[in-house]
Amino acid sequence: MKAAAAPAASPSRFGHGDLQASLVLIFPLLLAYEIGVLFAGHVNGADVVTRALYGALGRSPYLLLHVVIALAFLLWIRRANRTSTLSLDVVAPVALESALYALTLGAIIGVIMEHLLGLGLGIGSIVDALGAGVHEELVFRLGVMGGLYALLARSVRPRLAFVVALVASSILFSAAHHLGAHGEVFTQHAFAYRCLAGLAFGLIAWYRSLAHAVYAHALYDMLVYWRS
Repeated sequence: MKAAAAPAASPSRFGHGDLQASLVLIFPLLLAYEIGVLFAGHVNGADVVTRALYGALGRSPYLLLHVVIALAFLLWIRRANRTSTLSLDVVAPVALESALYALTLGAIIGVIMEHLLGLGLGIGSIVDALGAGVHEELVFRLGVMGGLYALLARSVRPRLAFVVALVASSILFSAAHHLGAHGEVFTQHAFAYRCLAGLAFGLIAWYRSLAHAVYAHALYDMLVYWRS
């Protein structure tokens, strides 16, 4: 289905894109990240779910579980007639458009403030980028932004509900990187930078699709690691 690449006429609580098609496009990235954790030896800092699951199951059961999940996914897209969503003529435009967003995002935010990281693009960086792209977009754009919009739209104008949901989810997205044992040391620079990034990913998710935001987020993080 090509719905993920073409926005709908009017937004739902998740924006203009086809959510189901987005989830189909996102799943391969999620699976690559979950399996990549086994080879990278660590979990993305914001991903408490995978960390808990890996710690509870151990290496072999963890791998077996994701093989079962992958098979269930293939069975679902076949029965739901969604196999065409993973065809090249759908995936390629989404990936290329998301790459453009990723390249542009770094340039625009870089004009506003300087961003410094001391990492190289090894397998760990790639796994981290996939984890951030998938998990953070599912939590903060799909869950927080979509949930806040659905809640607020009942009592205020939809446009105002979207603005509040966008800003609030971006602030929470940035703040989450500084919480817990695996959080970063708080600096105004890092917090403001991620707030701006959250706004950009939220706009992409709303006006294009969740899949575009996930791919753009993952590609952007890879570019950041590579340039550092």
